[in-house]
Amino acid sequence: MNKNFLLILGFSMLFAIQALAQEKSLVYQKKWPEQDKNTKFYTVSGERHGQSFFKKHEFPEVEYEPKSKLTFDIYHTPDVMYHWYRLWAEKYPEITELYEVARSFEGRPILQMTITNKKTGKHTDKPAAYFEGGRHGGEVTASEAVFWLTNHLLENYGKDPAITKLIDTKTIYVRPQNNPDGTNMYLFSEQRNRSTVRPHDVDRDGLFDEDPEEDLNGDGVIHMMRKKALSPEEKEKANYIIDPKDPKGRLMKRVLDGQGDYLMYTEGIDNDGDGRFNEDGIGGLDLHRNYPENWRPDIGGDATGRGFTQFGAGEYPLSEIETRSTFLWLMSHPNISVVNSLDTRVPMHLRPPSTSSSAESMFLKDRLLYEYYDSLGMTITGYPWAGDVYETYSTRGGTNRLTGDPLKPNPLFGHGPDFGYFYYGAIWYGDELWNNGAMKDYDGDGVLDDYDGLMWDDEENGSKGFKPWEKFDHPQLGEVEIGGFHPKFFSQNGPPWQLESWIRKQSLFNLAMAFDLPQIEIKDINIQKYGDEYEVKVTWANTGKLPVALDQAKRVKIVEEDRLILEFDKELTKGFENAKVIITTPQTYDKTIYAGYTEAGESKEALFKVKVNQIEPVKAKLRLLSTRGGYLEREITLGK
Repeated sequence: MNKNFLLILGFSMLFAIQALAQEKSLVYQKKWPEQDKNTKFYTVSGERHGQSFFKKHEFPEVEYEPKSKLTFDIYHTPDVMYHWYRLWAEKYPEITELYEVARSFEGRPILQMTITNKKTGKHTDKPAAYFEGGRHGGEVTASEAVFWLTNHLLENYGKDPAITKLIDTKTIYVRPQNNPDGTNMYLFSEQRNRSTVRPHDVDRDGLFDEDPEEDLNGDGVIHMMRKKALSPEEKEKANYIIDPKDPKGRLMKRVLDGQGDYLMYTEGIDNDGDGRFNEDGIGGLDLHRNYPENWRPDIGGDATGRGFTQFGAGEYPLSEIETRSTFLWLMSHPNISVVNSLDTRVPMHLRPPSTSSSAESMFLKDRLLYEYYDSLGMTITGYPWAGDVYETYSTRGGTNRLTGDPLKPNPLFGHGPDFGYFYYGAIWYGDELWNNGAMKDYDGDGVLDDYDGLMWDDEENGSKGFKPWEKFDHPQLGEVEIGGFHPKFFSQNGPPWQLESWIRKQSLFNLAMAFDLPQIEIKDINIQKYGDEYEVKVTWANTGKLPVALDQAKRVKIVEEDRLILEFDKELTKGFENAKVIITTPQTYDKTIYAGYTEAGESKEALFKVKVNQIEPVKAKLRLLSTRGGYLEREITLGK
């Protein structure tokens, strides 16, 4: 066959393939189970000993396709959120940048947005705050709060003077979905999990994810099961009674083992036959226990059997890409002074320390700042609690309602807020939104609990948050009843009509902290000539309400001290004593003035002395560098 003909044929085929590729990519495009309309099942990645696919379910509380108008009276899937973030990036190109910071365990993109006025400087040259949601897949209210805040900032830029100034002078980093795998599984199936869907041997039996929950009655929701104790063995373990405060007999009350009438389980079966139900479902790791500060091994990881362990800690600190991506972003962006990584279920402004008391482990000045924000947060949101994890969170109930014993401080290891303060030296909160409907103390016992939530559900929510108990013939337990609070949109997250009021208040607190970011401003540059020498006096101030470095940040050296540099053209300064321009003060070789750390509201001044050995004027660049207070440049001229 003629070689020229073959060559022409080859080029023709190549052009045909290229044309086809332009119309439809020949590369396999992965379609996630939430995006695949042709399957009725949601499949989770990873090798496990239990089930990996579950029947898809769509909840009326969730928006699965983006609408023309964004509202916050409904929950949004990660794809719907990302749809809006992409639209915002196109609509507000001068103040936004949307990018992928990592890929999740299953390979989904984790998107983040930088919000700042690009015309007023680079984002890294400005004081910054970072807000994150979605670390716990099922705590979707947290993601909605970051989503709402993003929308609020963008819509009000150029309209609200305070927000406009914030975006002109500061940088806000927002990451709404730091665990899209867990969130998608939560919103597209009956399944729940703590964080990442990576297979994990929760019960330490050598099997991974072998005992997940099951939707036995097919309603798409994992409720509770209550079983009347009948046999002697069951009666010995029975630790629930029907709470007499509810005349309808819906509410269950925990009592001591052997003093109850019922046993309680989450809906499902005992897949591995170990006598426990649903103890090893999909995943089991906790991204909020995976940080390097005060990390402890997971349960079973202590060889002595006498040390501390931490459920969900992971194989090692930062073992999970979702946590690691946050860590690496923060470490490479030390301009961040304020962080809030949001969760749900306990309405509280939650902060460090997580393993010790505030008084014993925090610098006094730092602790007073945190206590100020505790108070400010409660004023803005109305949350009943604010304070540290170790003491305030652990003892907020006063006494153990089961035993009557006083509650004691309790440590959490590898916790984000501890990393945020002790390692990163920032104001770091891990705030929690929503309260299981316990809006007021209906029975006057001084405690906001499930009874109060149930009464509010009846009074304000049309009893939609609680499923009445229904008999079910369980294949292992015999006759049980399935019912209880809706675990996803009442217990862990509120009814959609409550959503915006919660995320709005939380976002206003986050904004209040962002408004307080440190801000270095040059107030004056005074130039005086004395013979052939010039004195350049620079005055600057921190006009923010936060210092450029917490005392802890100084201790761990996450923040460099503020410094001033006066730069001339290298041709002018070379030649040592014969140079045309000689900086005589400071006398150090690097000619840098190290000015310490500028406190909130503090003014400072520094002096350069410069000898000019020529008649012509010379230009110089004055640079003021503050890790968390910002970066400033000014051009000055010495001479006429």
